[in-house]
Amino acid sequence: MPQNEKVLVVDFGGQYNQLVARRVRECNVYCEIVSYRVGLDAIRAQNPKGIIFTGGPNSVYVDGAPTIDPAIFDLGIPVLGLCYGFQLMTHLLGGHVCKAPEREYGKTLVHVDTKSKVFENVSPETICWMSHNDYAETAPTGFTISAYTDNCPVAAIELPEKNLYGFQFHPEVLHTPEGKTMLHNFVYNVCGCKGDWKMGSFVETSVKALREKIGNGKVLCALSGGVDSSVAAAMLSKAVGKQLTCVFVDHGLLRKNEMEEVCEVFGPNGQFELNFVCVNARQRFYDKLAGVSEPEKKRKIIGEEFIRVFEEEAKKIGAVDFLAQGTIYPDVVESGLGGESTVMGKLLKELDCYDEVRSRIENGLPVFGTCAGLILLAKEAEGGKVQLGTMDIVARRNAYGRQLGSFSTTAEMKGVGEVPMVFIRAPYITSVSGSTEVLAEVDGKIVAAREGSQLVTAFHPELTEDTRVHGYFLHMVEEAKA
Repeated sequence: MPQNEKVLVVDFGGQYNQLVARRVRECNVYCEIVSYRVGLDAIRAQNPKGIIFTGGPNSVYVDGAPTIDPAIFDLGIPVLGLCYGFQLMTHLLGGHVCKAPEREYGKTLVHVDTKSKVFENVSPETICWMSHNDYAETAPTGFTISAYTDNCPVAAIELPEKNLYGFQFHPEVLHTPEGKTMLHNFVYNVCGCKGDWKMGSFVETSVKALREKIGNGKVLCALSGGVDSSVAAAMLSKAVGKQLTCVFVDHGLLRKNEMEEVCEVFGPNGQFELNFVCVNARQRFYDKLAGVSEPEKKRKIIGEEFIRVFEEEAKKIGAVDFLAQGTIYPDVVESGLGGESTVMGKLLKELDCYDEVRSRIENGLPVFGTCAGLILLAKEAEGGKVQLGTMDIVARRNAYGRQLGSFSTTAEMKGVGEVPMVFIRAPYITSVSGSTEVLAEVDGKIVAAREGSQLVTAFHPELTEDTRVHGYFLHMVEEAKA
């Protein structure tokens, strides 16, 4: 990557870390996300114009909470702390962070000092999104309090002579209407960025960087036909042309006409300059999968066999210098600690509403959980931690696999009729008990169920134009009112 101005987002486990980076890029400033574990030397080596600390689900004063070397504040690089990042900055620099007398969550009126560099062109009274159980009771010595709310006396702090700033709220979300202005102010007024990067130039600069990196080397790419590997192949083709060999394995489990479409795009008559190898391994995969019914076992067999086939084809090609792979961000999320349902469970606890939500559901509050929401409500989740556990079902995570298993179909749903169903890295229900009623099955797998005022679906009804499933839930709401 050419040496554009860069802002680093240091991730402390916040749910909005990618959104923070996006907002910075929208300011025409290049941005990357790094873990808080990366170390000062690595941060310094990137020569960033500024650093932003993300939010996170922990309390800064608890043993084992994510932290960072306080020497980061002496690097001479502007730092902006958001939510947990703000509290961490306060804590490390001598302020006092503790449990707030009143939790703040949602849109909140914030009084800001418009003379501050970060609040230039911001309304003196502005709406910001708050989400915190802890708060800064006192600011570090030398810092000025530049914003407050009725319940939070220290909603923003700053030490301009060292370019250190902190917000208790989240400027990156749309619920903070003037948040983009605040981040723009930090990037330009504090960091001194000029805005030398544009999203539209990313492909051009990436191709140039790839060309410089690879040189005369040979590249081997495993091409699945999905978005991630296809984009990687396209960019590599632009960079090195015939130095790239893409291997596509037809394992017989593709969508209709998918093999033909991949060959049309990347094959000899396609638009890309590269070497293309299409391997017909259908029967090989069918033989391996014969008699196997358990979805997770199937997924592992497919993954293992794919590697073996790819290795065999790679040997035919000969020595290569680089192996290319594409990974999209949802796969990064999925690879995290527990997936979306775990994140939702953590969020409920972070916002101090877990017990209340669970109690209300148990007392008859209507609730509808789709996909990860199904796992959230399940009393047992295979391969993961129980979250709310209010519904007498056993859920199996990623039971339809990952990309290979995402699909759409139509099936009968009791009380609704035949409805379209979209499954994306979907779970399913292995068993129900008590008063739980099975509402729908696909290929013998339970994909919809109801227990009292609780409704769950493994599929995403919101991704189709058919609103009958949501109508069914609204009818449940009316029943609960009666």
